[in-house]
Amino acid sequence: RLANGSTTCSGNVELLHKGTWGLLCDYLWDLPAANALCQHLDCGVALLIPDGQSFGKGNGSVWNGTFSCEKNGSHLRGCPVSVLGPDECPPGKDARVVCSGEQQKRGRLVNGTTCSGRVEVRHGDMWGRLCSSHWNIQAASVLCHQLNCGYAKSIQTEGHFLDGDGLVWRDAFHCEGTESCLWDCTQVTLGNPTCSAREAATVICSGNPGLAESLRLSGGESRCDGRVEISLYGMWSRVLDDDWDIKDGHVVCRQLQCGIAKKAYYLPRSERGMGLVGLRSVQCAGNETHLMLCKTSLSHTVPTGVAEDVGVICSGELLCKRNRTFPGRKIRLVNGTKRCAGRVEVFHDGIWGTICDDNWDLSDANVVCKQLGCGHAIKAFVSAHYGEGSGQIWLDDVNCTGAEPDLWACPSRAWGQHNCQHKEDAGVLCS
Repeated sequence: RLANGSTTCSGNVELLHKGTWGLLCDYLWDLPAANALCQHLDCGVALLIPDGQSFGKGNGSVWNGTFSCEKNGSHLRGCPVSVLGPDECPPGKDARVVCSGEQQKRGRLVNGTTCSGRVEVRHGDMWGRLCSSHWNIQAASVLCHQLNCGYAKSIQTEGHFLDGDGLVWRDAFHCEGTESCLWDCTQVTLGNPTCSAREAATVICSGNPGLAESLRLSGGESRCDGRVEISLYGMWSRVLDDDWDIKDGHVVCRQLQCGIAKKAYYLPRSERGMGLVGLRSVQCAGNETHLMLCKTSLSHTVPTGVAEDVGVICSGELLCKRNRTFPGRKIRLVNGTKRCAGRVEVFHDGIWGTICDDNWDLSDANVVCKQLGCGHAIKAFVSAHYGEGSGQIWLDDVNCTGAEPDLWACPSRAWGQHNCQHKEDAGVLCS
């Protein structure tokens, strides 16, 4: 196991031997060994072996061995160890690691279309199918939503998308249907019966909802708040309700990948619309993945009686969604070993440029990682750790709190103003 880390996928390497957990003292501990452990723990790949006592000293017991264990199925066997006294492991020889994290698990649809097919998930570097007997419409809807494919229309596909043999996982996902990612659901593996590759889970999703084409929030400060409008038959229409509540708002926010509803409200009389009415009397349970799955009344005329335009304020965009984009500005990590590590570069005024490391710290790095959908920051690098960039240096003296939605919301010098050279280019390593 990994102990004392900031996540379940980082910390001191501890080994259970003769009923006691103790630190692993490994003279040969290196990234390949760490990588094998990360994959064994379903924690992705090894990113870093931290210096010193990053995660404390452990509980006193120390086991000496090497992590060159034989693999028997999914279990490690043949790991000879010997007992050491608490002070007999030389400094720097105790094993510790920061793995990339459980978000390395992925889901995909195979052998169909972008939004339909056989369900496969990845553990470590291996893709496998799921059993249809462990699969239900709630879990399927979460996966569809995660893949930007709307909601699950059917999991009964009569054998379509199934061919050949392949690895089959025993995982069962117990979802409510409201989660933003499949990995947010309760996941059970032990005790589940296996199945054949021909009994694998499948799904047909409703298709890419074209988020900004089927539902939108207008007149607010961002795309995640404002008046609710729906596109029916190619025309934007109003949504009217006399019983609009937070449960209805949750469904709107979920469909737009804007988190959860913080407030559901009626628009003031002065802001009410005069156009076509698309929906009237929306009644949601709150766990639906799409507004049209709620009880609704379709109407194309201004109704008689009292009904008001409705609005919602959502908590904001979900991290499960990939790289957020902003008109004219983008951000990327360059020269790292993977997408979520590297030199920070920003695209502004049509040019990619770097960021100076003056005052660069974990709070700044956290904003970059969050903006890129890369989890949280493990380390903020200075002095061109990932190599020197060239050309423009866009930002200097960046001073984020860590809560900002993007890097350009943080205090800094004006764009292009700096006193730096490229030997001071900033970098980040994300979880």
